[in-house]
Amino acid sequence: MIKVEEVDGPKELGLENKKFKKISIFMNVFDCHVNRTPCSGIVEDILYKPGKFLNASFDKASEDNERNYYKIKDKHGNDIVVVQIAGLVARRIVCETNKNQELNQGDRIGMIRFGSRADVYYENYEPLVKVGQTAISGETLLAKN
Repeated sequence: MIKVEEVDGPKELGLENKKFKKISIFMNVFDCHVNRTPCSGIVEDILYKPGKFLNASFDKASEDNERNYYKIKDKHGNDIVVVQIAGLVARRIVCETNKNQELNQGDRIGMIRFGSRADVYYENYEPLVKVGQTAISGETLLAKN
């Protein structure tokens, strides 16, 4: 984890007036780059944004780099957003999910090819991770309700 913080939601999804906790996970070229859903729910929206290919560990990568947003509504009605962010070496985001698809926690939603980042925004959950901790896809619990 490179960041755990409270932020406004992504403006790209019209959530800028809503407060979220945000966890940023950097994946270097030696890490697994498969992305999994942090919760069960329905995919309400998927939005692709072209962009630059800055080092994904930089803060500006969340706003400037190529990215793909998944807005998921969990069973409690909370919005969960997963953002795949391409990095300096990564030049390809792979989306394996469809709008209105029902997901179970841990289901594979896509992958990013090499040196990338995933930002997870959530409301009404408390973080279980801290900066410097290593996340293992499909195993590490990020937050609890």
